[in-house]
Amino acid sequence: MEWLPFSTAEWVAIRLSLRVATVAALTSLPLGILVAFVLARKRFPGKALVDAVVHLPLVLPPVVTGYILLMLFGRRAPIGAFLEQTLGIVFSFRWTGAALACAVMGFPLMVRAIRLTMEAIDPRHEQAAQTLGASPLWVFMTVTLPLAFPGVLAGIVLCFAKALGEFGATITFVANIPGETQTIPSAIYTYTQVPGGDEGALRLSVVAALISLCTLVVSELIARRTGRRGVNIE
Repeated sequence: MEWLPFSTAEWVAIRLSLRVATVAALTSLPLGILVAFVLARKRFPGKALVDAVVHLPLVLPPVVTGYILLMLFGRRAPIGAFLEQTLGIVFSFRWTGAALACAVMGFPLMVRAIRLTMEAIDPRHEQAAQTLGASPLWVFMTVTLPLAFPGVLAGIVLCFAKALGEFGATITFVANIPGETQTIPSAIYTYTQVPGGDEGALRLSVVAALISLCTLVVSELIARRTGRRGVNIE
């Protein structure tokens, strides 16, 4: 079996998957932190509904999520048409749409990881900073966010891993276009549909597993180091 070199199409799929997963995780991070903080620290009417909407992609079939994105961000859809006409941003059948679909699917995992960490933070740390005259924003930036860093890191990793393996929402929203929207899962699916494609599918499966494993190991090492520093500070 010839494992190397990969074909040009396989290298393109690998690079595109890494690009899409990275963009999905990083672009959704600010909103993920904000939503997690609101759910962890604030009380307001309809909080349960907001929490349910945030986690909806986890229980919806991925194909349904992809179809909803197509109805909202397609070129003829209200939001999609507005973005294309005003900002020149196109999501449907583009790699940017794949990143959007992956971000939506990974967002609940990111929010949950960050929220659980924030809920575990002793509120007295934040109250002490407020008594010293710090503004709420400064307290969040200098106290809450640093203490929640392990959860933020875990959220990024979970979103990245989910984006790396996302298939249903992506293929429904942006199709399976080689060189543009064909990520590793889509390429594996294509290989399984053609005679003699088993070797290519296996190669890409091994690559996906190795990338995910390396990501988890690195995040665990960073989380442990961060935990030790937190113990030393206290």
